[in-house]
Amino acid sequence: MNSHAPNVRSFQPTKAILCLVAATLFWFLSALNKPGYTLNVEYPIRFVYNDSLFIPTTPLPTTVRVNVSSDGWGLLRHAWMPFRVDPVNYVVHDPLQASIINTSSLTAALAEHIKKLHVNYVVADKLDIHFERRLTKTIQLVADSLHMNMAPRFVVTSVINLTPHTIQVDGPERLVRGLPDTLLVKIPRKRIADNYDEEIPLNHLRHPLLHTSADRVAVSFEVGELLSPLK
Repeated sequence: MNSHAPNVRSFQPTKAILCLVAATLFWFLSALNKPGYTLNVEYPIRFVYNDSLFIPTTPLPTTVRVNVSSDGWGLLRHAWMPFRVDPVNYVVHDPLQASIINTSSLTAALAEHIKKLHVNYVVADKLDIHFERRLTKTIQLVADSLHMNMAPRFVVTSVINLTPHTIQVDGPERLVRGLPDTLLVKIPRKRIADNYDEEIPLNHLRHPLLHTSADRVAVSFEVGELLSPLK
């Protein structure tokens, strides 16, 4: 008579965990193959307009939020790599009349551009756009000789040279038309007593919507000392 108890296999947690991981992975892969998932994704956008004639007066968005649907694989790929795609072109036909992005036109452009996803709609967050005519103006630079701080008995003895002597300012028409025709360049040094040759920053025209052909001007002139009068 065999008195030994039957051999009972001990619990093996490693195998149990591996089985659980395998089952979870199989379920996950099966779920990714199913259609009908939706997701809001940030998609890059490029605005197409005649930038030689028009300029945006508010920053144009670089991405637009889009609601798309696909199987799990397609959405997972775009969720992980949202910017590794070519931007969609949005054509602004009449910049001076455009005030918002036409979501219907953008949705159609996105549907044509994104082949592997179904574009449902554009999520209307902040879609305002504003343009003005682009204008360029030439401004004369003139040294502010009346307010130069010279040392006692020292005077300017030559022509005050400015390089460049004119600059071109480019920007929205409303801002450019308000600029003066002549810009006085102040000499910042105090008690000047020798020949002057320095570059001076043009801080008068610092504006995020204005572009200048130069942001510094070289100023040079000669200085001499007046002789004491004979007694």
